[in-house]
Amino acid sequence: MKLAVVGATGLVGSEILEVLAEHNFPFDELLLVASERSVGKQIHYKGKPYTVIGLAEAVSLKPEVAIFSAGGSTSKEWAPKFAEEGTIVIDNSSAWRMDPTKKLIVPEINAKELTKDDKIIANPNCSTIQMVLALEPLRERYGIKRVVVSTYQSVTGTGKAAVDQMMAERAGEKAEMVYPHKIDMNVLPHIDVFQENGYTKEEMKMINETKKIFSDDTIQVTATTVRIPTMGGHSEAVNVEFKEDFDLSEVRELLAATPGVIVQDDPANNIYPMPITAHKKDEVFVGRLRRDESQANTLNMWIVADNLRKGAATNAVQIAEYALANGLI
Repeated sequence: MKLAVVGATGLVGSEILEVLAEHNFPFDELLLVASERSVGKQIHYKGKPYTVIGLAEAVSLKPEVAIFSAGGSTSKEWAPKFAEEGTIVIDNSSAWRMDPTKKLIVPEINAKELTKDDKIIANPNCSTIQMVLALEPLRERYGIKRVVVSTYQSVTGTGKAAVDQMMAERAGEKAEMVYPHKIDMNVLPHIDVFQENGYTKEEMKMINETKKIFSDDTIQVTATTVRIPTMGGHSEAVNVEFKEDFDLSEVRELLAATPGVIVQDDPANNIYPMPITAHKKDEVFVGRLRRDESQANTLNMWIVADNLRKGAATNAVQIAEYALANGLI
């Protein structure tokens, strides 16, 4: 089997290669693909050098699976070309997420929707993935009416240039400005572009993708997404109103029993999720579980995950693993 990683030289592409190695994903041939300016570069995978090739060459080699993390415009242009050759494309960009003809997949929640006809599969937004994975067992048990989420998102979500900006600022050096303002020692309530309704595109992604993944347009979602000067992962304060009342001990049990979720909820001993401890982990961490005393049937929770892992690379690899295990490849 041929496996292509498109955008192999980027932050998420590098993480995809790490996750593939850690998961021992099976393939016979690995194609590392990037833009023309990176063609000819060498990347090591499990100690072996691979030469980066271009998109046109990769399409001609007809890989069975292509994991894309090369941006929306590249995905829009090239994903259909791979799909026409029979390749299953798992795309990390926002290009296909809200396309009604494409599935938006978090494997633990809705991978069962996939069929052999799905040649382009969308990976959700990083901040959406960690939230819905933590909410899913509670949604099944209590039903969800409304979700209010505020995010605290790592600069790694913007890419290497944003990390470089923050580290240059921290060192007191002149930085190439990826953000409209300084990010180190600051907080920006601004992720992606502002829309006509006053929300950012990132906020609307969380709202719309949550409903699509849960296949439920009745769930009301509102979001405020914020960039903070951290690396290692995204954090979220989530306030969720259920249709039925809940028991906190049962909430903890449901979350603890959910594959891919780890409960860290012992505030008396200063144990709660943090991006510094979620870094390089595949799981979603949940803590600060407490009843909202201002409103019935409502829970406050704190959710943290490495945005380059479960928020991107790990979720994409898990989709490929599901497709392989279930005869879709």
